[in-house]
Amino acid sequence: MLEIIFAVLTLATAALGCGVPAYPPAVSRVVGGEDVRPYSWPWQASLQYRSSGSWYHTCGGTLIASNWVLTAAHCISSSRTYRVYLGKYNLGVEEEGSIAISPEKIIVHEKWNANRLANGYDIALIKLAEPVTFSDQIQPACLPPDQSILASDTACYVTGWGRLQTNGALPDILQQALLLVVDYATCSQSSWWGSSVKTNMVCAGGDGITSSCNGDSGGPLNCQAADGTWEVHGIVSFGSSLGCNYYRKPSVFTRVSEFNSWIQEVIDNN
Repeated sequence: MLEIIFAVLTLATAALGCGVPAYPPAVSRVVGGEDVRPYSWPWQASLQYRSSGSWYHTCGGTLIASNWVLTAAHCISSSRTYRVYLGKYNLGVEEEGSIAISPEKIIVHEKWNANRLANGYDIALIKLAEPVTFSDQIQPACLPPDQSILASDTACYVTGWGRLQTNGALPDILQQALLLVVDYATCSQSSWWGSSVKTNMVCAGGDGITSSCNGDSGGPLNCQAADGTWEVHGIVSFGSSLGCNYYRKPSVFTRVSEFNSWIQEVIDNN
């Protein structure tokens, strides 16, 4: 009976067309960064910029449609040339099935102010020059329900190629880390983030053990819905200048559910 129920659930979630990896991630309640199971977060993107003839990872991103990638506004600079790398596990080697695509256009939220990060609106959309073909390595994540708020202590996973520790080197292997959501009432207390945190943000972590770090910016906060699909509830926005794993300074994410209508409007108009 359990196998039948699981088969029905798998078919139901697959029919949604998002948030169902061909290679399910190896998730657990273990807190701490670790190498991911290869291609288990198939919507993870590496945003890269060109310098002196080479490409360098700068931020993460999330594939949400065949030609749209979600990232953070602070990752975007008008002076840089970018590409989006999809289907990647190890940035240090060539991998069959991965693809690098140039942006056709990049749309940064109109209320984003690079000089006032704590105001929020740290969100941008990248329209790819051509749509990707979905495969076992490349799949879109689901968007969360409009205006949904995660409960405190919800277990989610941040993924990216960010530094494993403050001032450390960027890893080649995609990393994942379990972060527990911290509700707004707690995160906005003066001993936590205070007024720097707004209601259009999500806090997660703050245990002094693990968090997002430099290079994870723009990447997803992955949270599993009741039907088994994975939703991108957050975009890595900022952390503490005191260090990546600072106590009571959880990673702060742009809350995607606040921007569902903006995302849809941008896609419809472009």
